[in-house]
Amino acid sequence: MPATLIPLTYRLAGPADIPALEALIPLSARVLQSGHYTPAQLDGAIGPVFGCDSQLIRDGTYFVAVAGDKIAGCGGWSFRKTAYGGDHGKPADDTRRDPRTEPAIIRAFFVHPDFTRRGIGREIVRLSEEAARAAGYGTIEIVATLAGEPLYAACGYTVTARRDIALTNGERLPVVLMRK
Repeated sequence: MPATLIPLTYRLAGPADIPALEALIPLSARVLQSGHYTPAQLDGAIGPVFGCDSQLIRDGTYFVAVAGDKIAGCGGWSFRKTAYGGDHGKPADDTRRDPRTEPAIIRAFFVHPDFTRRGIGREIVRLSEEAARAAGYGTIEIVATLAGEPLYAACGYTVTARRDIALTNGERLPVVLMRK
């Protein structure tokens, strides 16, 4: 059955999903970000910036879109200080944010190339926003990739700044800070 016909379901990710996520994330980044970033930028970003953050899974804030027995996409939100990155590149301060004074963060969205244009990103944004609001957050921020900016803009986020993330291989990764 073609990927476009397989029904999608959404659920929270669990520890058993980590191997599939570790395969999906670099594939998604290399294919879907290639029009915005160079191969060297992607090489430097995969792992430290584009990687599986198992803390999101432990916190119960990371969703997967499932098609049959395959993870078609993933993403979530966080109440922690970390704004981006996988397990191999996170800063030391990963404490909780205060919902009275700090925003929640949309995090780590990746879609399998076979499942693009099916509304996966938009639905995971909706699920994430709903969960963040239920946890008391009134504001949400994103460190978006250049490829992700149109999705988040369509979901009502506005650009607050543009900056580069320094990568361990000496490259710089342009990103867009957005807020809703």
